[in-house]
Parts: sequence; C-alpha cells; structure tokens
Amino acid sequence: MRPEDTDEAGGNGLRVPTTWLTTEYLADELLRTGDLMEPTTLEFRAGRDALALTMFLCEFPRDAPAPRALPEPRVDELRVLTAYEGTWRSWICERLAESERCAEPGDPDLALARAAWRWLEETELLAADLDAIGPAPWEAPADAAGGDQEVRIWTPAWQLGLPLGHLAVHLC
Repeated sequence: MRPEDTDEAGGNGLRVPTTWLTTEYLADELLRTGDLMEPTTLEFRAGRDALALTMFLCEFPRDAPAPRALPEPRVDELRVLTAYEGTWRSWICERLAESERCAEPGDPDLALARAAWRWLEETELLAADLDAIGPAPWEAPADAAGGDQEVRIWTPAWQLGLPLGHLAVHLC
C-alpha cells in the first residue's frame, strides 16, 4: 500500500491494515486446523475470506488468542452467523455499508474487507449442484434412469466458502 498524502508536518506514515490482517490470519488458522480443504485451493480462499469477513464485521476481538482457545460465546456467535439457513449475505451487505459510513476515509482495513467481499461475490467456482442430487439409489424408483453423472454449476465463491467456514468453526 502507498503512504497517504498528508498536509500535516509530522505525517502519519503508512497506515497498515492490522485489524483485517489479524482477522484473516485467525480465519486461516481455523480452516487449517479443521483440515477440510487444501490451503492452495480457491475453495479454501473462499472459506477463509467468508470467515474473515464475518469475524471482521461482527467486531471479533482483534487480540483473540489462538483459534483452539476461542471463547465459547465467540464460537457460538460465529456458528450462528455462518449457518446456512441464515441471512449471511444480507447481513454482510448491511454491516459493510454501516462500516463504510463510520470509517475514516481511506481506511485500509475496510478496503481489504471490501475487496474480499467483491471477490466472494464476483468469483464463481464450479461445484456440485446440491439441488440436482436426487434420492439415494436405494430410495429411487425402479423405473428411474440410472444416470450417475454429477451435475455441476457455477456458484458464487461465498456460497462455497460460507459452509466451509461454518464447518471449521464447528471443529475448533
């Protein structure tokens, strides 16, 4: 990041997004500890970004201890926020808008949070279409066509990352 231009004599120097970086690190550690996905995959990135964004916007403590020692109320809060049935996407949009209203201009933490959200929204990953999966073979009618082909669709990254983050929270 480039230093900000200032008219003040002392200048504030470079503003480092320590809040976002700490939150992203905690999300990364939760996912690595859960060992749910290879850290080099786009799915892992989606999970890390979704979890980091959730933690950042729910004002997760920035000085939190190692992921294995997260306080139970915080773990419960993350479980609720990342639950599939929840309204995570609308909650994220509302909290980002609120954060933008309250933040100082050029806030580097918020800039990284917005970039993560933009990536989660705009990036699509090829995944199994869970809605197209039919009944188990032993539950299927005898006259049903036995197509064993997996149906895959392009899915916004957040829709894959959110359940991954949720699972990681459950495993911590």
